[in-house]
Amino acid sequence: MGKYRIFSLTVSISVLLDQLSKIYIDNNFVLGEARRVITNFFHLTYVRNPGAAFGILSDSAIRLPFFITVSLLASLGILWYIRRIPSEKHWQHFSLGLILSGALGNLIDRIRFGEVVDFLDVHWYNYHWPAFNVADSAICIGVTIMLICSWHEERQKKQQADKA
Repeated sequence: MGKYRIFSLTVSISVLLDQLSKIYIDNNFVLGEARRVITNFFHLTYVRNPGAAFGILSDSAIRLPFFITVSLLASLGILWYIRRIPSEKHWQHFSLGLILSGALGNLIDRIRFGEVVDFLDVHWYNYHWPAFNVADSAICIGVTIMLICSWHEERQKKQQADKA
């Protein structure tokens, strides 16, 4: 499967899942409503985040233009970078597709609502991780895969250098 096919399918499927999940939450939950999925561990909780991760810049007057600009620049950077990755590096194409889909999913929310819809609420009793969404998950998984690929490449280079 070609690198652009892996990349395009990953972006398309991930953005679709992200947006469908947010539409479901928006249509079936009241803002602030929480529904238990796993007691003392996981709820679906409808919140909106005007800022970045952990609410960073949520009160800033420049937040919306800033986040839209950053998302667009990151998207352009990923589109530029994907062209430089050799065709056989499927995991990197997949990881960049996840990262781009996350950026686009949250960008769509910022354009539609001026903030991001979050609903995945992981916690241990009263200790909560900030709520997140499918787009945030895609970014984290994509970055993790990219780091593993980079680590693996460096390890291979070191092994080849040691043999020489």
